[in-house]
Amino acid sequence: PVSPDLRLERERRILDVLMALGDGEVTTYGDVADVAGYPRQSRLVGRILATTDIDVPWWRVVNVSGHIVCGHPDEQRGLLRSEGVVVTDNRVIDAPVGRFRRPE
Repeated sequence: PVSPDLRLERERRILDVLMALGDGEVTTYGDVADVAGYPRQSRLVGRILATTDIDVPWWRVVNVSGHIVCGHPDEQRGLLRSEGVVVTDNRVIDAPVGRFRRPE
């Protein structure tokens, strides 16, 4: 079992990474975990996104293949598109910033 202090620290670090994501920046659950210092903890990121009361840019996180995950796909797709992200068949094809940015 994880101590409450460690649980809060992990959540804080992951939320810090999420809050640092800018407009048009799309990343993955695994990338967020890596940057926060918790490699291979993508499910932890998903769990925190699903349970936090803090308003974070959740729509900027997709799975490793770029697919929008279930929950609020229409809302996520709309928010991403409003930031200039190209989404086709519920998959991020191109983004202005981040992992899914296509080279020019």
